[in-house]
Amino acid sequence: MQLNIKNTFIENLPADSNLENSRRQVENAVYSFANPKKTAMPQVLHISPEMAAELNISEEETQSEFFKNVVTGNEIYPKTTPFAMCYGGHQFGNWAGQLGDGRAINLFEVEHQNKNWKVQLKGAGETPYSRTADGLAVLRSSIREYLCAEAMFYLGVPTTRSLSLSLSGDNVLRDVLYNGNPAYEKGAIVARISPSFLRFGNFEIFTARKDVKNLKILVDYTIQQHFAHLGKPSKETYINFFKEVSERTLEMIIHWQRVGFVHGVMNTDNMSILGLTIDFGPYGWLEGFDFGWTPNTTDRQHKRYRYGNQPNIGLWNLYQLANALYPIIEEVAPLNKILEQYKASFEVQSLQMMQSKLGLFTSDEEDAKLTQDLEETLQLVETDMTIFFRNLSSFVDEKTGFEIVKGAFYNVEDISEDVKNKWNNWFKKYENRLKIERISSEERKVKMNAINPKYVLRNYMSQLAIDDADKGNYNLIDELFQLLKNPYAEQPERQKWFAKRPEWARNKVGCSMLSCSS
Repeated sequence: MQLNIKNTFIENLPADSNLENSRRQVENAVYSFANPKKTAMPQVLHISPEMAAELNISEEETQSEFFKNVVTGNEIYPKTTPFAMCYGGHQFGNWAGQLGDGRAINLFEVEHQNKNWKVQLKGAGETPYSRTADGLAVLRSSIREYLCAEAMFYLGVPTTRSLSLSLSGDNVLRDVLYNGNPAYEKGAIVARISPSFLRFGNFEIFTARKDVKNLKILVDYTIQQHFAHLGKPSKETYINFFKEVSERTLEMIIHWQRVGFVHGVMNTDNMSILGLTIDFGPYGWLEGFDFGWTPNTTDRQHKRYRYGNQPNIGLWNLYQLANALYPIIEEVAPLNKILEQYKASFEVQSLQMMQSKLGLFTSDEEDAKLTQDLEETLQLVETDMTIFFRNLSSFVDEKTGFEIVKGAFYNVEDISEDVKNKWNNWFKKYENRLKIERISSEERKVKMNAINPKYVLRNYMSQLAIDDADKGNYNLIDELFQLLKNPYAEQPERQKWFAKRPEWARNKVGCSMLSCSS
């Protein structure tokens, strides 16, 4: 396994001078050196061949003992020095101070075909940032993370990627419900891949500590490595850098809204500086269309990170990043202008996204009202978002509209005449609106199906794979992995996954609500 190793991160950024892997406050450094913990009986359960190819690792090489040892932390790739990053963050709206890579260890950088990838292990042991935790992860959360990152990629959502899912061979103690009943679970490690794992919090920590020198070093490095098209670092470049981060963040969130994805923990330490979906913890896809839904048990009361609030939280987090960058910009007006532009762009892009989901490829002044009416009608009764929009592509006229989408309703027998009438009224408006379009219904269907996925990683699907894996059967992980590589394709042989959440999963732990426990 001959990789083209680069060291741009550790060669250009200040390291922690303390080489001990002891829990502590780390100052004047972007990262600390930390080696993964050796495991008892590592076993690779699944590999993303597409991601391996991106790193120039052949299928044969992924079957080797060396590959297994590297992606489980049991062997360090020659001439590399693993490390953990220092960052802070706002968690649930409050400044939490130093956080850092508490259970993630960055192994190395690989350059291939003009792309630079960072390879990181999640669940490979303690770092100086582990605080009171053990730095490990369990199979349950690792399956969810591994599958979701690749699923998001194939949905067309900006995201970090997955390379491999492995068992460590060790047992890990976790309290899944935070209710004082811990139990041992199978330990696991995910090899995660990204052009960068830098977060908003990497910049916030330096500003919080009034360390402008290292803040500037980090921003300059980030621009040179990831935003080189903006030119050499200067005040103007810093402003344009913030502008592009803002635009990328909004683009990512619009994609989340499009496919019905709810991140669950949009803390600033979980916000990628590249606008990528990062840290798949208590996430979920909307089952019933509901702007107020959050998958996170910790967020159940205040619902800060609910589906409908994600764009607002993106903006709130960008305010924190603006504050972090202010010491090297020293002007409020250009930052405020960018934040105001985010609000205006959200209105425009959100409507465009909904128009595309509805197969409206010309613009009409009534489109905003039509989409608002739809969103209100969707919430009258429990309606599966994915199935509704996918089936809507077959819409012909008002008379058959209800029949076409009724498979999306959870209790279709209980729908009142009043609700049916409201649906028929909306279908009538929709039919009239479609008359403005210049494409055939067949063309519209093809275009809508390229935007509205047929298959998403519903929590109950992950849970079935987790339940099987706990019994030593890992086949369902691969079945879901293959399914989710083509989320917009019909895949008639896998039709069973185009289904509403089963009733048994409505309130089951891991299916309806999840904790951050991993």
